[in-house]
Amino acid sequence: MPERASEIYCNRSDTKHKHNHYLSVDITRTREDSKMLARTAASVLHGRAVTKAASPLAVTCVREMSASPRSLVTTEEGVHQTMRTSKNWRNKPLFRRQGDVRFKTGLEAANLLVAEAKRRDSHETEFIESVESTMQCLSPIFDRNPRYAFVAKQLMEPERFIQFRVPWMDDTGVVRMNRGYRCQYSSSLGPYEGSLHFGHHVNTAVVKSLGFDSVFSNALTGFPLGAAVGGSDINPFDKSEAEMQRFCQSYMTELAKYIGPDIDCPTMGMGVGEKEIGYLFGQYKRISVKSSAGGRPFLMNGAMQPEAPGYAVAHFANEMMKHKHDSLQGKRCMIIGSGKVARALAEKLLEYGAIPLTFSDGSGHIYEPDGIDSGKLKTISNIKSERGALLGRYIIASTSAQFNEPEDKMDIPCDLCFPCGAMNCVDEAAINKLADNGCQGVIEGGHCAVTVAGRKILKKRGLVYGPHTLTMTGDAIAHAIGGKHVDDKMLQAEVSRIYNRVNVIAREFNARGDLFAGANIEGFLRVANVMLTHGAV
Repeated sequence: MPERASEIYCNRSDTKHKHNHYLSVDITRTREDSKMLARTAASVLHGRAVTKAASPLAVTCVREMSASPRSLVTTEEGVHQTMRTSKNWRNKPLFRRQGDVRFKTGLEAANLLVAEAKRRDSHETEFIESVESTMQCLSPIFDRNPRYAFVAKQLMEPERFIQFRVPWMDDTGVVRMNRGYRCQYSSSLGPYEGSLHFGHHVNTAVVKSLGFDSVFSNALTGFPLGAAVGGSDINPFDKSEAEMQRFCQSYMTELAKYIGPDIDCPTMGMGVGEKEIGYLFGQYKRISVKSSAGGRPFLMNGAMQPEAPGYAVAHFANEMMKHKHDSLQGKRCMIIGSGKVARALAEKLLEYGAIPLTFSDGSGHIYEPDGIDSGKLKTISNIKSERGALLGRYIIASTSAQFNEPEDKMDIPCDLCFPCGAMNCVDEAAINKLADNGCQGVIEGGHCAVTVAGRKILKKRGLVYGPHTLTMTGDAIAHAIGGKHVDDKMLQAEVSRIYNRVNVIAREFNARGDLFAGANIEGFLRVANVMLTHGAV
């Protein structure tokens, strides 16, 4: 019977220190070959002679793996450094603006980095909040290896920030003006990739904040993906289709100078769906010579699997319940929002046996006491597929739905809450209400849906928290693999792999169960280890 030889564990003793090497062999062999591979691994790592019976392939595999261990936190040049190396980096000044500024502890380094961000960008509230919450998670890394504090200093500044005007003509013939943005934050791991957001809330601070978070989110996937975010301050919900087409064409005319296949690939985001991506791709194809890479159409890859972000949120929720020896079966779920992610999430929750209760938009919220089944979900999807349509229309099609009852949707009893709406839509007061009503956890289906103060209350009240850095990786996974090649089983397997890895990292850094800290640490280590090889860039 063939079996998979995996997780060969070996110890190697040196004169200076000891290391534990976990070697994973991704090759299927017979039982005899597996035993031979294990013996070969021990011989190579302990410096003993290799038997003649060992195959050259086994020796090569083991030596390559021992030279490049897969773990981010157990290599000699990784987080665990010698005292000599640690002292050398602690003696170097982190800043040299008005005299040398050094740090003694990781927390002190994190505070210095946050203070520097506030000094330079004090007006960008959203960006400062992202930096502050992330640096607090990374302080244990700075304690173990001070060198990473210097990498974090580089990472606080995006590689490139592009801002431009977007003139377009409305249906009455009046020339309108909006601002367009594209923040190409990091290309350390691969070409830029990230979402576009259209909405009146989009500004410099929001774009930089989302770009900073996407660095860690894209790195979590393990695929060669950089990080970028863009968008515009236009409200797409009160415009006609003709107006949105003209706007998208004007926006892409300028943006096309900075993006392209294998350079920067924008994806769907808040206010940007399949229609908007189609308009953007049409204009790009008209003005650019190359509009595809590797046989895949540029920009249209995400449109082949638009449900992936919502499905991934449901898969992460399932992994969290499994970790608590529970399941989604029968869980009453409050969904905040009614966009493409929220509706795809509801569809997958129904498959898991959960009971979606609510949707919401600018007009208010709808509440089905007995749950929203597939038929009702289809009706809601038909309504929301029309640009600018509001959920209030749904009460005409349902005799059991309640509209804006109760007045505050947080008063609705539920087991899990999935905020898929605007940024910072769930604050500390909302978390307290959810906890008082018996809610077990909050899993973000939108970018930065829970406020910083809300995250503290979640931890204090003992609720499960699925941070957007972790749960919003579905889009990146679909793009990296290729939209048409991603089926639900493959997406679920990737989600399980990422979730388990984040849990391991959280335990490694004494933050057991803290997925927010684990996701930020894991993503940062992947990016930082590559940035260290690039030098001062």
